[in-house]
Amino acid sequence: MGKVKKIKPSQVGRNPALADQIEAVNAVKIKNRNKERNRHDDDEEFVNSDLSKKILKAARRQQTELGDEEGGPSPAKHVVLHPTFKDVDSGDDEEADSDNDDLEPDAYCDNVDIDEEDEATMRMFMSSKPERTRTLADIVQEHVTEVQTQYSDVETLKLQNIDPRIKAMYEGVRDVLKKYRSGKLPKAFKMVPHLQNWEQILYITNPTTWSAAAMYQATRIFASAKEKMAQRFYNLVLLPRIRDDLSEYKRLNFHLYQALRKALFKPGAFMKGILLPLLEAGDCTLREAIIVGSVLARNSVPVLHSSAAMLKIAEMDYTGANSIFLRILFDKKYALPYRVVDSVVFHFIRFQNDKRTLPVLWHQSFLTFVQRYKADISTEQRDALLELLRKQSHHTITPEIRRELHAAKCRDEEVNKIAENAMLVE
Repeated sequence: MGKVKKIKPSQVGRNPALADQIEAVNAVKIKNRNKERNRHDDDEEFVNSDLSKKILKAARRQQTELGDEEGGPSPAKHVVLHPTFKDVDSGDDEEADSDNDDLEPDAYCDNVDIDEEDEATMRMFMSSKPERTRTLADIVQEHVTEVQTQYSDVETLKLQNIDPRIKAMYEGVRDVLKKYRSGKLPKAFKMVPHLQNWEQILYITNPTTWSAAAMYQATRIFASAKEKMAQRFYNLVLLPRIRDDLSEYKRLNFHLYQALRKALFKPGAFMKGILLPLLEAGDCTLREAIIVGSVLARNSVPVLHSSAAMLKIAEMDYTGANSIFLRILFDKKYALPYRVVDSVVFHFIRFQNDKRTLPVLWHQSFLTFVQRYKADISTEQRDALLELLRKQSHHTITPEIRRELHAAKCRDEEVNKIAENAMLVE
């Protein structure tokens, strides 16, 4: 008699009888309801990341609306230099959301405490007759005057006028930008950088009445345009608005600070349209220098743009704010061309016969330069800087500068050493 084979559990039910199949179909299956309920409870315990993001956006928007209804500014409306903040919420605008992702969330943004003595010292070095900041209205008026002097024919002048329908359309855009908080911008406004007479069209929208959020969105648009156009927008629209906001509130609006950060995406336009005009005006305050400088300090800037800016700042008339920006650029530790290093050395040496008491900012900038670039100066320049310390000194900072200069291995000493080694090898 053959051996009985054992049936494996996996083989059971593989080929059941017909009666078993009919009985299994008609029978009521009992499901494990407890497991499903538990799984559902686990899902409710954790909220999806996309859903939580939408909830937070709605909460921020409601909080902002409540602040506007109460008649007072929102707590986050005027913010300057705080170590942690979130990027501006653009509502349903997908472009704005994607663009905000490339901005670092940990920007320097909090109240700036200005010492009265430091501010008074800064005023001593400001220009007695500062240059008036040019605005977009000044440029448009000059353009109209120039056209009127060039063309005397009335028919030709009519060609310079803007179509009434276009003017009416951009007046409507102006009304939208006054109250803009978040969401999509009018498509007509996004087309402004592509127009030949974009300055006149922009003048119709009256940038002085834009909301701060609208100014940020406009900066985003022009930061993506050509560099020359971006430079003119920064200089004629963004810079006057920032200075007015700081002058009135003594702190910078959150969206305007974001606009400054976005403007740095065109570093050449930022230097020529914001930084250099701010210093050339001759009346840059300590608060303005600290806030604009914080944008430079926390973002990377190409070495060529920074070198050109240092060269121009070193050759300017000293106003006190120059030292703040020079120190920030020194701390980036670029490998500077010798021409820039020489220009900065001459910038410091020219204060040798200055009878005024130089601010602490000047000595701090001097110390930072020596710490970073003492190996890039020549022996003659080192001796001249040591001589300068006898005329301009600070009881705490000057000994440290002198110690750094005495420990420096100058660039000509290194060249001579290499030449001597080469002669020994031969």
